[in-house]
Amino acid sequence: MNQLSRLIALLMLVLFGGVLSGWTQETHRQQLRDKFQHDLEAIARGYDGVTGFHIVDLTDGSRFAVSDTLIFPQASAIKIPILLELFRRADIEPALLRKRVDVTDKVLTAGSGVLQILTNGGSALSLEDYAIYMIVYSDNTATNVLIEELGMDAVNRLSASLGATRTVLQRKMIRPEESVRGNENLSTPRDAARIMEHIATCDLPMSRRSCRRVREILELDKDSPIRVPVPRSVPVAFKPGGIVGVATVWALVGLPDRPYIVTVMSNYGGDGGAMIEAVSRVAYSYFSRLSGVTRYGTRVPLEVKKRLEERPH
Repeated sequence: MNQLSRLIALLMLVLFGGVLSGWTQETHRQQLRDKFQHDLEAIARGYDGVTGFHIVDLTDGSRFAVSDTLIFPQASAIKIPILLELFRRADIEPALLRKRVDVTDKVLTAGSGVLQILTNGGSALSLEDYAIYMIVYSDNTATNVLIEELGMDAVNRLSASLGATRTVLQRKMIRPEESVRGNENLSTPRDAARIMEHIATCDLPMSRRSCRRVREILELDKDSPIRVPVPRSVPVAFKPGGIVGVATVWALVGLPDRPYIVTVMSNYGGDGGAMIEAVSRVAYSYFSRLSGVTRYGTRVPLEVKKRLEERPH
């Protein structure tokens, strides 16, 4: 074998070896994905009601879904599109966030929150403060103030513009007579995940500053089953919702090196919170296995991986 032939043989060996290695490792990763999907399907089968999930790997774009096009009542999770519309409008009307509005009988309501028990709904708050009450305390009166100010049609147009065409706000909070008439606040796991992806990338009809503020508000500390398996050091931008027989959550989990989105919805069931926690647990287990690993699955310090990835080739 002459020198040229040996060189060609060596190049073929290197190229074939690299391709074979890539194939082998992709098989490993596919096994992990298959196991995760199987775990999600097992949780859905074990739930006594109806449920749907949509989960997005924001690093490689992989998606995992169970009944993700079913339409579910949203309870308080519908408050995320309201928050987005407020900050979209605030970019156009800079004084809007500081605008103070009184609580009136037209918006005062029961359910979650504290404004309902304050004298006359408390002092007139700014719209940004009402938004914080809406997300952190899930305050229904604060939510109704914002719906009255922004309008349902505007909120629905924003959702549709983000590709969430089956996400609709049709009534104020705690209006059982409207629910009986069929005017329910609705979405699907796929729609909700689409909205959360827009938040994750700041691909929104607002400035990046407003987008960052939206995420800051959604990341403010609050309790939910989605949060239980995720360490407190990991930021989670989320809004849960729950009424009798219904449990929902829209969440963006900022896991270092492997951020992901989880949307879970259920109805006709019992303990939806336990089911949401189970989904969150298997999701965190899956994504934490991928955080800070090399192409061969070995774990390295995140700062080392980041430094090498940023180095020019």
